[in-house]
Amino acid sequence: MIAPVPTRPFSLAFEPDLVNVSLASLLPVKALRPTVKISQKYTQIAASVREIGLVESPVVARDRRMPGFFLLLDGHLRVEVLKDLERTEVECLVSTDDEALTYNRRINRLSVVQERAMIVRAMERGVSADKIAAALCVRPESVRRRVRMLDGICDEAVSLLRDKQCPIAVFETMQKMRPIRQIETAELMVGANNYTVNYANAILAMTPQSGLVDGGTRKTVKGVTPETLARMDRELAKLQEAVTSIEETYGRDNLELTVVRGYLSKLLGNGRVVRYLVQNRPEFLDEFQAIADIKAPLTIEAAA
Repeated sequence: MIAPVPTRPFSLAFEPDLVNVSLASLLPVKALRPTVKISQKYTQIAASVREIGLVESPVVARDRRMPGFFLLLDGHLRVEVLKDLERTEVECLVSTDDEALTYNRRINRLSVVQERAMIVRAMERGVSADKIAAALCVRPESVRRRVRMLDGICDEAVSLLRDKQCPIAVFETMQKMRPIRQIETAELMVGANNYTVNYANAILAMTPQSGLVDGGTRKTVKGVTPETLARMDRELAKLQEAVTSIEETYGRDNLELTVVRGYLSKLLGNGRVVRYLVQNRPEFLDEFQAIADIKAPLTIEAAA
């Protein structure tokens, strides 16, 4: 008979129900900058709250020294917007831990592709572009631009850049390319960990006419001759081939390095081995020590 697995006790990170809290009883754990109310982020939050209400509840913790008061752990800008709108209460998520960390650091920011998907879904449900623009504090044309940005972009390229922080202009540049070149461009950007508009324009400038959509023209770069562009294109292709080759073996090489590093660290902890190396193979000792001193192998993103 199999013995039951003992269960470990656990505690909830938050109270199960939202709590209505008076704004006057909130104690901020950090001070806002005097210029925060003229920032774009504050303006966007204020517009969103006015148009659709509070989407994400502030996070608070009960003040153990002052009953009836709460430490405001996250949501300082939202609370400040509510004060400006002359609200007196807010629904809060109550943390059982009063550690004043920033919860937003644990949230992955939406990429422009993911943001577009949400906008398209909202418009399919009948929300107008004007209302979405008001909620995001942008112009209606900016919303329509987001909706159009994937027109003509192949699914493979979109998949590669789905979770990357690419500006809209990057996709507008890729719209001038044929699908195969779009995929190559996305792979180059991922390999180089570079998602800037300038990098996309540089790739467009090096794209041969056969890689452009009908009627498309190569982007001209002032002071750069066609011969220079051709050489840059060849060098970029070689670089991409090298990066792809490294990515294919990186995981295995990283594992082998970790095992070797651990073995050498243990080996160098043996005094007899170290004395032998000093007397007979001092050059080996230097190399072994250098490998053992490696703190941690880099990730592909960090190496890039």
